Amino acid sequence: MPINIPAGLPARAILDSERIFALEKPEAEQQEIRPLKLVILNLMPKKIETETQLLRLISKSPLQVDIDFMKTSSHESTHVSADHLVKFYETLDAFEDNCYDGLVVTGAPVEHMAFEDVDYWDELVRILDWAGSHVFSTMYLCWGAMAALHQRYGVHKIDLPEKLFGVFPQFLQDEYCFLTNGFDEVCLQPHSRVAGVDEEDIAARSDELQVLTWGPAAGPGLIATRDFSEVFALGHWEYAKDTLAQEYERDMKRGLTNVPFPANYYPDDNPALEPLFSWRAHANLLWRNWLNWVYQTTPYDLSEIPRLRAEKKLGTDRTLRHAPAGPRADGFEPLLGDGYGLTER
Repeated sequence: MPINIPAGLPARAILDSERIFALEKPEAEQQEIRPLKLVILNLMPKKIETETQLLRLISKSPLQVDIDFMKTSSHESTHVSADHLVKFYETLDAFEDNCYDGLVVTGAPVEHMAFEDVDYWDELVRILDWAGSHVFSTMYLCWGAMAALHQRYGVHKIDLPEKLFGVFPQFLQDEYCFLTNGFDEVCLQPHSRVAGVDEEDIAARSDELQVLTWGPAAGPGLIATRDFSEVFALGHWEYAKDTLAQEYERDMKRGLTNVPFPANYYPDDNPALEPLFSWRAHANLLWRNWLNWVYQTTPYDLSEIPRLRAEKKLGTDRTLRHAPAGPRADGFEPLLGDGYGLTER
């Protein structure tokens, strides 16, 4: 199935060139299906680049997904035209009464700052509170993950002695977890950050949080709540093949001192060679698993989400997962599994 995007979104041309099937919303509305509804809070400076990266991953699922874009009102973006933001983005005020199957919160280049010093922090807290009652499952990326772990679970951000930059191995911590179903025991994950999270704080909340991948250099790479209502990716599986290269070249041209060389990225550590795209399969698999889990467990009637969130019944009320007209034609009826995911009848 295609992704449904706003008419005129610049990412459409790039997706078309990559043979990714995307429908603009007027076309998608002609299909008789209830698509997953997803909203993306894009905090990255280069909005169009991030939009394209995320839509690539979302498109890999066979499900039809309807996309909206959210921005903060308390921060002025300087790397994208005001016309683009006006045309494709809305603030929380426009979404506050809506319910969504999923929310994506991107990273932001503010890891060196205390959370409370970020100019849109109060607004972000309000968005996280809204998501806690109006969104079935949220995927947080990099700084967005650190911010949500701090705000919602008291996990402290830790400044790293030097920037973690490159592609680093992650070891699978639970082979039966629904989100990492199909992962190799070792996977690669891009990182570009100057901060991490306190692993002791995560361990102290083990009744609510689970570490799904971990690496000796990068630490936790993927964390989730026990009910999968929140997923935290500390790295950048959404990055394109050349994103790290562009960042490295940008910093070198700026004449910055102590620019780290991207580890495990270029063949033979030679920046004259084309970098290796070594994380694409696991990135696609994670997002496909996440969207599939949301699809199998989200209520057909999105207005039920606030009640299910309040009662902590995510994925346990099977009667809400089908259209009022009856069960799905393929006969699939998900059941609550062994605490890690779902099994089929």
